[in-house]
Amino acid sequence: MGTGAFLIFMTVFVALWLSWNTLASQGAQFDPRALNFTLLTLILSLQASYAAPLILLAQNRQDDRDRVKFEQDRQRAERTLADTEYLTREVAALALSLDEVATKDFVRDEIRDAMKDLLEQLREDKKPSKKSK
Repeated sequence: MGTGAFLIFMTVFVALWLSWNTLASQGAQFDPRALNFTLLTLILSLQASYAAPLILLAQNRQDDRDRVKFEQDRQRAERTLADTEYLTREVAALALSLDEVATKDFVRDEIRDAMKDLLEQLREDKKPSKKSK
């Protein structure tokens, strides 16, 4: 009932009905204009009496679909929030653990300092041996 094809069909149907019962000879008319198209009025009223409940049923079904969709969206949002919070905690934990991890520069500096200390010790060890000779 709510489609463009239905509206076009009803427009053509009513136009043909009115044309036939207005332009046809008195004997060929089945719903004369003189009686104000009583049969057409009855048919359209009957159609309207069925259309209103159908529209209400369609709205109720749409409300049910919207309610289900809203519930699914809410559950999806809760899962997304939980996932985001979990990932945030994981990233924070990784950041804390990375602070404790030695970087290349730190290790390089430590090795360089250790090598300097060893070289100084070697030089000091060599110096006393020269004095003793």
